[in-house]
Amino acid sequence: MSPTFLSDATWVGLRCLIVDDNEEFLDSASRLLCAQGLEVVGRASSGAEALRLFRMLEPEVALVDVQLGEEDGLELTRRLAADARGTRIILISTHSENELTELIAASPAVGFLPKAALGASAIADLLR
Repeated sequence: MSPTFLSDATWVGLRCLIVDDNEEFLDSASRLLCAQGLEVVGRASSGAEALRLFRMLEPEVALVDVQLGEEDGLELTRRLAADARGTRIILISTHSENELTELIAASPAVGFLPKAALGASAIADLLR
């Protein structure tokens, strides 16, 4: 199913991969985004798992935590972008955008969302 943009700024059927080292966040973000009409096709807690799922599932959007445990989420974003076939990458973090401005600007991500602001509308706004 291809994504459909609705007037209320939500995407229906947008295939999404979430990459975060916190299982509780993966659970809650998946539930939230699914309830708002996105299709969470995969969840990864490590860079290797993210790359495998990314290649296998070919999501339309990937949400990648900047601090992925012991791994560098920004480096993973570069690796995913080099392999992307139309997938757009959004960085996520508990840190504020102000703290990460230079890192975000230097990354191939289409934008940044604080985890507290994560939602279908916010994702849709970045993808416009």
